[in-house]
Amino acid sequence: MRISFAKVLGVLLAVPVAAFAVEPETAGRVMLGQPTPAWFLIKGSSGSYLYDGDTGEMQGLISHDWYTPAIEPNIDKGEFYLAESFYSRGVRGTRTDVVTIVDLETLSTRSEIVIPAKTAPAALRHYIGLLGDRRHLAVFNMTPAQSVSIVDVVDLRFVGEISTPGCAIIMPTGDRAFAMICGDGTLQLIGLDEEGKEASRSRSKSFFMVEEDPVFALPLETEDGWLLVTHDGRAFDVNVKEQEIRVGLPWWLISEEDRAERWRPGGAQPLTLHRRTNLLYVLMHQGAVDTHGEPGTEIRIIDTARRRAIGRLDLESPANHILVSDEAQPKLYVFGGDGKLHIHDALTVARLRTIDEPGPGPSLLQGL
Repeated sequence: MRISFAKVLGVLLAVPVAAFAVEPETAGRVMLGQPTPAWFLIKGSSGSYLYDGDTGEMQGLISHDWYTPAIEPNIDKGEFYLAESFYSRGVRGTRTDVVTIVDLETLSTRSEIVIPAKTAPAALRHYIGLLGDRRHLAVFNMTPAQSVSIVDVVDLRFVGEISTPGCAIIMPTGDRAFAMICGDGTLQLIGLDEEGKEASRSRSKSFFMVEEDPVFALPLETEDGWLLVTHDGRAFDVNVKEQEIRVGLPWWLISEEDRAERWRPGGAQPLTLHRRTNLLYVLMHQGAVDTHGEPGTEIRIIDTARRRAIGRLDLESPANHILVSDEAQPKLYVFGGDGKLHIHDALTVARLRTIDEPGPGPSLLQGL
C-alpha cells in the first residue's frame, strides 16, 4: 500500500504545534553546588575534570591549555587560579602567559592577568601556590632560568618577578612566604612584604644529596610544615619557625628488609598524606636506583606519627597517581595502568567504586 507524501504532510500539519514545543537549552550555563572534601580534579590533556568521589559522577570541566601545570583552588572566594600559555599561531608565534581566574560555581573565566611568558609546563602540583594572606599567588617559571612570578589576585595585577636560580617548587608558609627545593640539597625561604615584593631570603643547611638520593618534587603539607621524601624512601619533616627553616633528622618509610629487596617509591604522583590521621600513602615498586618514575605495584600505608608501616594494598594493575581526600572518613583515589580511576576507603582500603573513563591523558590528581 502506498501512502502519498501529501497525505503524510496533511497529518503532520493537523497535529497542534504545541505538541512539538521543546524548551530550548541555554548553552554554557553550569551552576555547581558547594563542593565537598570528596570532590577532586583530574588534570587531562584537554582540561581538568571535576569529580565527586562520593558518587563517582563528573561535575564539570575546567577548560585550559596543555601547558597548565596545576590548578590552585580558593574555595572561600569561589575561585580557581591557573597559569596558561598561548601562542598567536596556535603552536608557534608570539607567546602570552596569563593567570586565569575561574569562577567555581559556573566554571567560566572571571578574568586574566598577563604575566611573564616563562611558566613551567610540567604537571606538578606545587608549580603554583596561593600564599597564606590569600592575596598573593606564586607561579614557578623556567626559561630555563628559574624564577617566580607574584600575582595579586585581589587587585588583579602582576606584582613582579623574583629570581630563584637553582630552586623550584612553591611551598607556602605563614602569611606571605614560601619555601623552595634547591639543587644543592637545601631549602630556600623567601618572604614578601605587603605589596608582594621580596622582603627576605634565607637558606637551610644542606640535608640531602642530589646525586645520591634526591627528594621528590612532591612536598606534602603537614599540620605545621611539610614532609619531603627521597627516591630511596627516607623522609624529612620540615617547618619554619621565626623565619628559620628547620629540617628534622631523616627517618625511613620502609624496613631494612624491604630496602634489601629493592622496594622504593615510584610513579608520577606516588605520595599523598591524610593530615587528620597522619597517614602517608606511598606507591611502591621493586627496582634499582633511578627507577623512581616507574609505576607502583602496591601502596604502603605509613603512620608518620609513629613512623612505621601499618598496612598495604596490592594493586591489580600498576598505578602512577594516588590522592587521599581531606575527610574524616577519607577516600583514596588511584589511577591505574588499566586507564581507570579506582576509589577506595582509605582506612579499610576496600574498593568503593570505579570510574571507567576519567578523561583523556590524566597527568595529575588534585584535591580542593
